[in-house]
Amino acid sequence: MCLDETFKQLVGEVREPLPPRPGQPLCYDHVYTRNGVASLFMTFEPLAGQRQVTVTARRRLEEFAHIVRDLLQGRYKACDKLVLVLDQLNTHSAASLYEAFEPADAKRLADKLEIHHTPKHGSWLNMAEIELSALGRQCLSRRIPSVDTLTAQIKAWERSRNSRHAKVQWQFTTADARIKLRSLYPSLHD
Repeated sequence: MCLDETFKQLVGEVREPLPPRPGQPLCYDHVYTRNGVASLFMTFEPLAGQRQVTVTARRRLEEFAHIVRDLLQGRYKACDKLVLVLDQLNTHSAASLYEAFEPADAKRLADKLEIHHTPKHGSWLNMAEIELSALGRQCLSRRIPSVDTLTAQIKAWERSRNSRHAKVQWQFTTADARIKLRSLYPSLHD
């Protein structure tokens, strides 16, 4: 399971956009209202081709811990271990669980996790980041005024993308990794 997050600034219109004329794009006024920021947490299971985006008001370790708990107590309840691929963000650790939950609950959750961090400057290896990029281009590249509208747009994108992309065929091989990430692999000939 890959997990990553981003944010979306919520932007409302001061005036209604002009309707497009044939062959012309929709015209927006350059003046807008700021309606806050929403955090988006993407969980992506590459082998099943399933992605889920959770919209929250903030991006703190508590939100991260709740996302992980929901994975472990929901879809992956029967799993002995959940392999979680994360980038190097300071909230991406089992310690977040101990900050958010009682110690016994946090330990129970942490024992079911196997966390793998992507290398520094290698967060592109986290497929959730790639999916967030697709979400941004395909769904979030316009003004979205509210959390409700944002959530509805994301759910529609999620349904469509999950139904079309059964599995991910990752093209990056071990041989490619040994070349591109050679500083991370031990050298036998020094």
